[in-house]
Amino acid sequence: MSHGASSDGSSILVYTSAGVELRAPALQRARTRLEALGFTVLLDPSVRLRHQRFGGTDEQRLETLKRVADAAPSIAMACRGGYGMSRLLDAVDWKRIARSVARGTRWIGYSDMTALQMGLLAHTGAASWAGPMACDDFGRADESGGVDDITRDCFLEAMSGQLHAVGFRTEAGHDGLHAKGVMWGGNLTMLCSMIGTPHFPRIKGGILFVEDVNEHPYRIERCLLQLHQSGVLKQQKALLFGAVTEFTPSPLDRGYTLKSAIAHLRATTRTPILTGLPFGHVRTKISFPIGRRVELAVQGRDVFVAW
Repeated sequence: MSHGASSDGSSILVYTSAGVELRAPALQRARTRLEALGFTVLLDPSVRLRHQRFGGTDEQRLETLKRVADAAPSIAMACRGGYGMSRLLDAVDWKRIARSVARGTRWIGYSDMTALQMGLLAHTGAASWAGPMACDDFGRADESGGVDDITRDCFLEAMSGQLHAVGFRTEAGHDGLHAKGVMWGGNLTMLCSMIGTPHFPRIKGGILFVEDVNEHPYRIERCLLQLHQSGVLKQQKALLFGAVTEFTPSPLDRGYTLKSAIAHLRATTRTPILTGLPFGHVRTKISFPIGRRVELAVQGRDVFVAW
């Protein structure tokens, strides 16, 4: 990654359509850092809206999505995830958002934004981006290390169109794997909450990726088994496993770990499961497209995803 990557004056519109944003200092840090990278940063009024745990009422948050879509900034960046998109899915104007994508807007985020990204893909086929969010990444306090260099540089190159591939290390046993398909996925809990709804993409022969936070390994296993038992997993060419963080082990585990859960799933499905994807609720995360065809190749323990 080159530290010299520049935004070329692209505009970023920071908004929330999910959880309430209470971190004013983080919002200001994010704005300052993104502006220092050459972006014109606009804060949508939604970042100051508060209704219970949400960034505004459901009606206000639907208006937020319309407003951001109509503005068609270079980048539509969620300030945070949380919870809230699920309430909106039946009423979102998906074509309106797709029109902004056609005009060049890159919608980027993760966590609860999975619902927006998957709904957009299911209803319109429009692509979006898995990547950092304003407060959670660019707004990190300096005592926590600030924004991660890899996160920042990968985001810059992805948004400027200079990034065409990402790579990571995985466990041994997948050497020679080669596959092409649509990249899709996101937060595992969000994905499973959408199965059986019109907002869940029907992707066959895809490359599925997952991550999660605050979920014990048995809950992760339960979600993975739901993907398996619903027939989704066997239709994919590979499953890329991102970070699963911030859960509390139980005294009942008795040697049961996330590794055990993944091993059980590997014994259940023929779909290759590759761990190590640097993505999720972690400081270092890559940016990559959702809803676009990618090429996956494994050499030894090195995984490459190109688009």
